[in-house]
Amino acid sequence: MVRIASIGSGSKGNGTLLAAGETLILIDCGFTLKETEKRFLDLGIAPSDLSAILVTHEHGDHANGVAALSRRYGVPVYMSHGTQLTGRCSDVHQAVCFDAGECFSIDEIAVASIMVPHDARQPCQYVFEVGGLKLGLLTDVGHITPHIVESYQNCDYLILEFNHDRAMLQSGPYPPSLKRRVGGDLGHLNNQQASELLFHAEHPGLKRVLIAHISQQNNSLEAVESAIKEKLGPDFNKHQFATQEAGFDWIVLSSEPQAALIQSRTRKAVGA
Repeated sequence: MVRIASIGSGSKGNGTLLAAGETLILIDCGFTLKETEKRFLDLGIAPSDLSAILVTHEHGDHANGVAALSRRYGVPVYMSHGTQLTGRCSDVHQAVCFDAGECFSIDEIAVASIMVPHDARQPCQYVFEVGGLKLGLLTDVGHITPHIVESYQNCDYLILEFNHDRAMLQSGPYPPSLKRRVGGDLGHLNNQQASELLFHAEHPGLKRVLIAHISQQNNSLEAVESAIKEKLGPDFNKHQFATQEAGFDWIVLSSEPQAALIQSRTRKAVGA
């Protein structure tokens, strides 16, 4: 059985879980050790169950808790050489480093690291293949490149950043320098950019899109919905939202054409 969950998604902390058989991977950990342990407990698992931690890049909302979690539970950390050189994740139990763009395996899970434009040392995102399924994870990207479009084709499941609404960002509370960073080519995807990528990634086998990394100051669920409907049509309904407070509960991944979401408990739904 292959399943995924989120312990939280947003500018205050991120973490995604991928479980396949006895293998459990955490992608990013932007929460304190205490908060991470609490969120694991909410999902019915323990940090000691972890097989590995993968890091996308060194920014605090993705990496603040990585070193403490790794040391406490003896978990190896996979990250790019550039991420390791920043020092954010250098003091870990065991570092396994690679160049962004390389592929490797963790037990039965095949991992492709995808080079992406973002204002970090050597950032990457990931595409996973396990049990005949393809799962794409794409957050913290400044703009969509042809390489990204190609890499995220034919996913069965996709976790995709819809960070901000352009108008809300420009009229919002951020200082001008931060607005330029977030909205720039090395910042984050706006709703239109993310919808464009989703348009290219959409195919009959795409079963579920998890909308992630939604700004609580510069976006809204209504703005995301509007952008998706405008680009993919009013009948597109393959998506659900990951929240900062609760992420999303366990979803069992299936190769069946019309797979239903299987969730073990009701989670609190919080708007962005």
